[in-house]
Amino acid sequence: MNRIARFILFDIVKNRIIVFYTVLLFIISWAVLGLENNPRKAVSNLLNVVLYVVPLMSIIFSTIYVYNSSQFIELLLSQPVPRNKIWFNLFLGLSTALSLAFLIGCGVPILLYASFDAGFSLMISGVFLSLIFTSCAMLSAIISRDKAKGIGISIFIWIFFSIIYDALLLLIIFQFSDYPIEKLIAVLAATNPVGLSRIFVLLQLNISAMLGYSGAIFKMIFGSGSGMFISLIIMFLWTVLPFLFSLNSFNKKDL
Repeated sequence: MNRIARFILFDIVKNRIIVFYTVLLFIISWAVLGLENNPRKAVSNLLNVVLYVVPLMSIIFSTIYVYNSSQFIELLLSQPVPRNKIWFNLFLGLSTALSLAFLIGCGVPILLYASFDAGFSLMISGVFLSLIFTSCAMLSAIISRDKAKGIGISIFIWIFFSIIYDALLLLIIFQFSDYPIEKLIAVLAATNPVGLSRIFVLLQLNISAMLGYSGAIFKMIFGSGSGMFISLIIMFLWTVLPFLFSLNSFNKKDL
């Protein structure tokens, strides 16, 4: 890890918000997993918490941190350091800190109480959500100079993928239920990182009743094994593409 990324990582690790986030995840994970006798049901219950808390924390904290680090970024730009390197190390420091917070907060209870396959899929999903929404946060922050507007964009992204997207998908299913739209629904389900993370974990748990209509279609078209592999590829693309767009904007932006 580069010196810049290490500095950012150590700075974030000492942040009280990150410490509180880690402790909160640990308490919630320990309570959900420790009080439920069925490990698979416990993981599915914890999944619902992870799908809302991890993206929200990742995108809001990362957006605020980028805005608060504007003077630090300007200082680095005055040095003979390539812009690509500065922006990548900022992403690396942020995403590593948030991923570690998730792995410590949820990983320890998962290793103690959950089965390996179900727990491992949940940890992969949580790490990807941390990476994806950190990437989206950096894109939000570079789009607007105004801090309030940037945070507003980040909140809207979280609300859209966590709540609005599923409602729109449900509306499409009801409106066009008489037509063969299974493949379209599978594609639309794959374009939502939050919904895709849910499908990824539930495919491993093999709980058909909790997949929902879009998840069931996704499983029917791609199958469990192929579906999980495709989910990983799409989540990787969700991590890379917003970061590349933000990097392109950062390189062109006059700071």
